[in-house]
Amino acid sequence: MKSTPLTEVHIALGAKMAEFAGYNMPISYAGIKEEHKAVRENVGVFDVSHMGEFLVEGPQALDLLQQITSNDVSKLFPGRAQYSCLPNKNGGIIDDLIIYRLDDEKSSVGGHAYLLVVNAANIEKDWNWISSHEGYDVKLTNRSDDYGLLAVQGPNAAKVLQPLTDVNLSEIKFYHFTLGDFAGISDVILSATGYTGSGGFELYVPNDQMVNLWNAIFEAGKDSNIVPVGLGARDTLRLEMGYCLYGNDIDDQTSPLEAGLGWITKLKKGPFNSSEIFQQQKVEGITRKLVGLEVQERRVPRHGYLILNDKEEEIGKITSGTQSPSLEIPIGMGYVQKEFSEAGTMVFIQAGRKQIPAKVVRPPFLK
Repeated sequence: MKSTPLTEVHIALGAKMAEFAGYNMPISYAGIKEEHKAVRENVGVFDVSHMGEFLVEGPQALDLLQQITSNDVSKLFPGRAQYSCLPNKNGGIIDDLIIYRLDDEKSSVGGHAYLLVVNAANIEKDWNWISSHEGYDVKLTNRSDDYGLLAVQGPNAAKVLQPLTDVNLSEIKFYHFTLGDFAGISDVILSATGYTGSGGFELYVPNDQMVNLWNAIFEAGKDSNIVPVGLGARDTLRLEMGYCLYGNDIDDQTSPLEAGLGWITKLKKGPFNSSEIFQQQKVEGITRKLVGLEVQERRVPRHGYLILNDKEEEIGKITSGTQSPSLEIPIGMGYVQKEFSEAGTMVFIQAGRKQIPAKVVRPPFLK
């Protein structure tokens, strides 16, 4: 099991640790509810250094990324980030990712330079998939073992971080980024991205600077009651916003159109992996759809639970579920046959011998 540069820090803080994507990761410190509330109302810090980073540079970097990703990479300019996915050739999703367009001067071989941030569990799979696309004048570098990542999330994130940098954080728009000095560390990527829906920033630094970065942020935030946050609250936060989790809500058998990711599937940009399949789905329609579910009783829906109609016929399956700390009700997401996907539709979740009523809603759950 791998460690991040902050593993010993988490253990010293008394974090509940567990294996996640091959890494020894903090699940919670004070408790999921407390950490969730801190991010929604104040500020919290996640160690997400397990994520993977690939550098793609060269004269045909754009051509390669246009072929392997669903979104339109040509819309990016230096300082702009983009959410996208890597379709396979059968209409499924190999992974979802964020693409950062770096300054061209960052390319060691000329042309454009991009940083791809991928899910930890898929680093090897994604690397092999991207590398299999030959014939492009590009240089690929796997930097996953070189960089660490902190996500500082919540409405008071900028207030805590601003004293540590001369960069005006208020000028970094959502899904934009800049490189700057931060807490005495040079060339930190300061990105207005995150996975919580509560605003904030993600900071990329070399692994040997991670402890210094963590300590500087917590020192700056001590009067603001900043707290460390584990992966448990990361999951409840993302689910309240209806954000997909790879391996649960999207996978190699899932179309981005089924998953509500048509907005990152740009069919007019030209051919890309599975674009013909997606075009056909758009014309003919999809047969199933990812929906949000508000459970009408207290039991939490779990991954794999069957979803039924009022005739007790199977119409889908739960992909994610939790007790929403903000709404104080059980919520979930799952795929259902399209005719049952309209908001307001009542369905039932099979939990053991019990059938729990639930209402179809359009995510995010927090309005």
